[in-house]
Amino acid sequence: MANIYKQAYFNGKVGSIDDANLSIASAAVLYGLSVYTVFYVYNHEDEHRPFKLRQHYDRLRSSAKIIGLEWPAKLTFEDFRQHVKDLIDANKPTESVFVRATLHADGLVPGTRTRGVSTQLSIFVYTATPIVKPSGVRLKTSQWRRIPDNSIPSRAKVNGAYVNSVLAHQDALDAGYDDCIFLDQSGHVCELAAANIFMVRGGKLITPDTSSDLLEGINRRAILEMAAGAGIPVQERTVDLTELYIADEVFVCGTSAFVGSVAEIDGRHLEKNTPITQKIAALHAEALRSGDKL
Repeated sequence: MANIYKQAYFNGKVGSIDDANLSIASAAVLYGLSVYTVFYVYNHEDEHRPFKLRQHYDRLRSSAKIIGLEWPAKLTFEDFRQHVKDLIDANKPTESVFVRATLHADGLVPGTRTRGVSTQLSIFVYTATPIVKPSGVRLKTSQWRRIPDNSIPSRAKVNGAYVNSVLAHQDALDAGYDDCIFLDQSGHVCELAAANIFMVRGGKLITPDTSSDLLEGINRRAILEMAAGAGIPVQERTVDLTELYIADEVFVCGTSAFVGSVAEIDGRHLEKNTPITQKIAALHAEALRSGDKL
């Protein structure tokens, strides 16, 4: 279990996380009406560097817009950045951490709507413990299909939608695997419960495109750009499950997943030689250390 730091941002100020509470009658609790983002903050000699903070702010705002939540009028990027800095300063982490920022619909018993419902921003900090292993990851194709974008938008990180991920992930854990692979309604590969997926075939780095009901991951985009910059051919397209079975390499990525090399899918073992995965993991680790100082 990750260690959660004692100070949180809530109700417009930094204070004890024990006091950062939503009503059981709020829309966030009743209907899962919240959107969130999680980002990595690198710590080196007490200097804190968040990874792609602006992109995370933009995605949080886009998620709110997609499902119709009201964005706080006084929450500009500079406001958001200052709240994160104040929270980091209050907690004084001596390690690298994850920061989770959530916009909640906190109106009480508003019914199933978003317009005119008040919102509340929360931010908290916890240890940067990866959700998958760096190597030897074992995956199982889920019996649960990914929620299609025309049901709950995949581009928005909607809290309530993660029931889908919980069902699929728990099924994989119960079967003795580390995580699941979601397929979309057409049977194409989407992503994991909370990470994107890549494969290498014939020296080319391939990942499902955004028409496959997946989250447009910030780390996913960063890896595509890193690979292209390193001279590795990249391609976004629909991916069949059987392609993963015969891929030269498969890895997963995400804020909480970092880069994890996959060793097995549905009982089929992959090659142990993973030069491109190792290259990507090294580039990704370097990028995580290069964020702008708070």
